[in-house]
Amino acid sequence: MHTTEAPVRTPQRSDARSNRRRILDAAQRRLRDDPDRHALIAELTQEAARALQQAFAATRIPGADPLETMTRMALAAWAVGDQYRMLISLGRHHLGEEMVRATLAPAREEAIAAIRRGQHRGVFADHVPAPVLAQALEALMLALAEENTTPTWADPTGEAAATAFLVAAGVAPQIASRRVRAVLRE
Repeated sequence: MHTTEAPVRTPQRSDARSNRRRILDAAQRRLRDDPDRHALIAELTQEAARALQQAFAATRIPGADPLETMTRMALAAWAVGDQYRMLISLGRHHLGEEMVRATLAPAREEAIAAIRRGQHRGVFADHVPAPVLAQALEALMLALAEENTTPTWADPTGEAAATAFLVAAGVAPQIASRRVRAVLRE
């Protein structure tokens, strides 16, 4: 008889716990000094956008093929999303979808460029324009990041999310899975 157990989250390292405590302390001080939660969430959202842009910059490899580029971007986005996962739902609720979209615009533009290259080379689906596909993929990653907060699903490395992202972009599941695993092994 086969039983399926819910994945268990790995305990946080001591430095992660320390960072979390430091961030929570800073947030509490900020709320105490200026109880405007909207302003705090807006500031944190801007910080998350900067972190995402830095993560994307760190993944750039000159001459990389579009599939490699999008794999690295998806994994980088997942890592940043994991760090700011509570902010995703707070931002959507308190700032609204338009503000979240505007904040993610620079990262989305980079994704659109990579998608266009991939569509031109036949790597990604071309039945929708690159900006539309980028918006759909962004929505998918945001939804998966929010789901990653539930105890029934955990994807600490981003392997499942990045694979789903690439499959949604039009990459064959086996190819997407192999590419994600290869990048994670590096």
